[in-house]
Amino acid sequence: MSIRVATIDDVHRAADIIAQHVSPPPLIRSYALERELGFAEDRRVWLKDYGWTPVGSFKLLGALNWTAQNLERIGDRPIAAHSSGNFASGISFAGMRYDKRVIIVMPESAPKIKFERTRSFGAEIRTYDITTDAQTGERDRLTREIAEQENAVQASPYDDADVIAGNGVGGLQIVEDLQRHGRQLSHFLCQVSGGGLMAGHALAIADGFPQARIIGVEPSAADDFRQSLAKGDRVRIEQPQSICDGLLSYDVGEHNWPILRTLVSNCVALPDLATRQAMKWLYDHHGLRTEPSGAIATAALLQRSVDPAGDGDVVVVVSGRNVDEERFREWTHDL
Repeated sequence: MSIRVATIDDVHRAADIIAQHVSPPPLIRSYALERELGFAEDRRVWLKDYGWTPVGSFKLLGALNWTAQNLERIGDRPIAAHSSGNFASGISFAGMRYDKRVIIVMPESAPKIKFERTRSFGAEIRTYDITTDAQTGERDRLTREIAEQENAVQASPYDDADVIAGNGVGGLQIVEDLQRHGRQLSHFLCQVSGGGLMAGHALAIADGFPQARIIGVEPSAADDFRQSLAKGDRVRIEQPQSICDGLLSYDVGEHNWPILRTLVSNCVALPDLATRQAMKWLYDHHGLRTEPSGAIATAALLQRSVDPAGDGDVVVVVSGRNVDEERFREWTHDL
């Protein structure tokens, strides 16, 4: 089966759509990371903080573009999607903006804040047991049933060219911000799960800064992409495990893989302890209460898992900040 692979032209078209709905999330200079890494005065480290979006993560970018590009197909039908929580609120926000009914399938164990944000934009939620899903396939079965019973159009949280292009708008913003200030880029670090975030950003970063090293970051027990790069083909993990609830896809999406294998230099995998330490570090030094998935790319720098040697700046993605306060305290209090 042939697939449509997103291009940089798709990303540019998506930028016009995204600009109608949300302001660009900030690119924050991290003096603290520059000191931590011993950078010379002419190099900088930047955090692209998607916690500033109305849904607290990057996911609304892909969701908005997907909805806009599929309005004719959707018509008066509802939208159905499964999500660990952030795409749930993203597609719910898009549904609110375009006046569409949205039905979401989420893990019953998802953070409370992700349920609250999703419902706040008007979506309906059905839940499933993520601990047994690898055996039962309940997530996909529920989503298919909704699509069939409600005559809904199904949206993928990551494995779709329109979602990838929408996510890539954040990458365009990074490129434009750096070029506006005459900066160069040596390293770009970004989380990888299904690959929609990284694929979209990689298109924009590689186009704007062809010399930059694009590096993926995953949890050690959910490193399907790292294994895929090593093998040269997509690898599926049946039981991904991590506190990074947004990085537990079984494998990289087939629409993402052609982009990732071409543009991503390498991928590193980190234990949850390193992610917890990065969560605390980001809170202590920047006041950012990030979810685990949002902090793991910063962890790669703090743990020296990536060698940042080079002549340009370093950009790190903070993909989301949707974490329950009590869980945040639990994960960071004894570090």
